[in-house]
Amino acid sequence: MTFLQLISNEGHSIPYILYFGTLGMFTLAIALVVFIVFYQRRIIQYQMKMQRMEEEQQKLLLAASIQSQEEERQRIAADLHDDAGPLLATARLYLNENLVHQEVTTQLQAIFSAKQIIDEAIQLIRNISHSLMPSTLKNFGLESAINDVFQKINGSGSINASCRFHDYRRRLSTEKELLLFRIIQELINNTLKHSHASFIHLIQGRNNDQFFIRIHHDGYGITQDTYEKYKIIPEGLGLKNIHSRVKILKANITFEKDPSQTYFKISIELPLETPG
Repeated sequence: MTFLQLISNEGHSIPYILYFGTLGMFTLAIALVVFIVFYQRRIIQYQMKMQRMEEEQQKLLLAASIQSQEEERQRIAADLHDDAGPLLATARLYLNENLVHQEVTTQLQAIFSAKQIIDEAIQLIRNISHSLMPSTLKNFGLESAINDVFQKINGSGSINASCRFHDYRRRLSTEKELLLFRIIQELINNTLKHSHASFIHLIQGRNNDQFFIRIHHDGYGITQDTYEKYKIIPEGLGLKNIHSRVKILKANITFEKDPSQTYFKISIELPLETPG
């Protein structure tokens, strides 16, 4: 074959190469576009699914918060109706309109009895107020309020309870202290009711820009998987209340069993407030 014939044959094959090469590139471009569109649709669907799950969780948390508040209102209403109401009604009986027609001795005795009943009603209302916002927490802060709780638990003699605050020179805001106190209160109550622990210990500290609380006990406890499961179901009202308060605090809570398998640990961490 001469040189001219070789060039001629190759010249005929060049258009075919260009044709198939262009077709391959075009097919690859279409496949890439289809893949990108499909992948983006999958991402959008996943994001929408996550958004729906987040909205559903928010609804459950809101329902739990409303239910908790409603139960608290019903408890307060019951205390006022069943205890304070009868006390005040009895005091009114002593101070009826016929009292002015009684002898002085009878009047003094009636006034004294009414005063005792009114004092009892005042103390009852103070107790109700204390359950809403403990005076120790309001006046002296989280450390004093938690120490007071642990002293009462330890004084019962049924469990060894101890509490240690290592670094609480600057208090959290009143709202955060109350939320954190309610979380700790719920955790302690659950431990006392369900764990059958022989000891419970709480420590507080600061780690760089984090405020933390650690609760240790040697009874039956839950792990993070259990918490994540029960915090979103209707039966787990206590855990949902904890979760809703943790979320308001923008904090993290973890439940774990120590590697030694001898005790459970609950950790609460929240960012420190920047001084104004």
